[in-house]
Amino acid sequence: MIVLKATQDKVLAVLQSVAGIVERRHTLPILANVLIKKTGNALQLTTSDLEIQIRTTAELGGDTGDFTTTVGARKLIDILKTMPGDQTVSLESQQAKMILKGGKSRFTLQTLPAEDFPLVQESAAFGPAFSVPQKALKDLLGQVSFSMAVQDIRYYLNGILFVAEGNTLSLVATDGHRLAFASATLDVEVPIKQEVILPRKTVLELQRLLSDAGGENQPVIEMQFASNQAKFTFGGMEFVTKLVEGKFPDYNRVIPKNHTNSVTLGRAPLLASLQRTAIMTSDKFKGVRLSVEPGTLRVASNNAEQEEAMDELDIDYGGDTIEIGFNVTYLIDVLTNMSQDMVKIDLQDGNSSALITIPENDSFKYVVMPMRI
Repeated sequence: MIVLKATQDKVLAVLQSVAGIVERRHTLPILANVLIKKTGNALQLTTSDLEIQIRTTAELGGDTGDFTTTVGARKLIDILKTMPGDQTVSLESQQAKMILKGGKSRFTLQTLPAEDFPLVQESAAFGPAFSVPQKALKDLLGQVSFSMAVQDIRYYLNGILFVAEGNTLSLVATDGHRLAFASATLDVEVPIKQEVILPRKTVLELQRLLSDAGGENQPVIEMQFASNQAKFTFGGMEFVTKLVEGKFPDYNRVIPKNHTNSVTLGRAPLLASLQRTAIMTSDKFKGVRLSVEPGTLRVASNNAEQEEAMDELDIDYGGDTIEIGFNVTYLIDVLTNMSQDMVKIDLQDGNSSALITIPENDSFKYVVMPMRI
């Protein structure tokens, strides 16, 4: 049976949309495969890593009929990538193997039985669904995801806190050294307050799959939450993920409210200055010193070889003189992920966290702890 017959670009796009979560090496070999299910003309592709499951439906030609199998996802993609985009490719089943043909090339792929593929057990009690524009969610994820922890023992930090209440959607991420908060106003009211922690892998996968398209008919993503699961439906895909259990830190207590010194300056010049001085920091100890005084911001660094860097920026500032140290990576990260021309930095003294915001805008806050230098 010919399971699909279409141009390379169409087949590859559908496969790549589900294959992001597939691990090359897995304790369960079948999880390296994509589950292919043909019902009539509709083709359904499913992948899973036991915590996330992505399913998409497409019409890619071939024979009409019912058929299921699983075949290696990465291998299929690697082969397709070597073919031109307008090349017609076909996938047909022969006994327990799949034959991929394109032009004069022919590949025989091993399969594993579809009934052995572990589908995620979907929760029986999902809450009411609501939709937000894909671009709005993608923008928010981009503003905070760099602050997520990576393999932290405090597992609830290896992800993003997702809070939807009323007509506001807020996302928070922290790794214990810095915290990023971003919020957006929605056109819809959320039926009931949702407060969940999305795992790191889910966040990265959503960022990859969500659309940037704006405008009037911009694509939306539909969301539903259960106690331990979230379900997202968008762009012909269904995305089910486990949620991280545990209590996320109270981010409102972390965000400084009453800092007395504030400086507003150009984002690009500050970023360039930090990138220059970062070259002279030790690999292990990424510390830079910021000295703020009326009219001037000095950025300085040195390393174990007694090498030094010093950079000066003219600023519009009339507050206290403050010397404070930071991990330069945390400052570069936030400035790289912002698109505004100006940034505002609120400081109290050399031992208090700094607050970085966008002037005249409450929707983004970034808190970074100082370091001793």
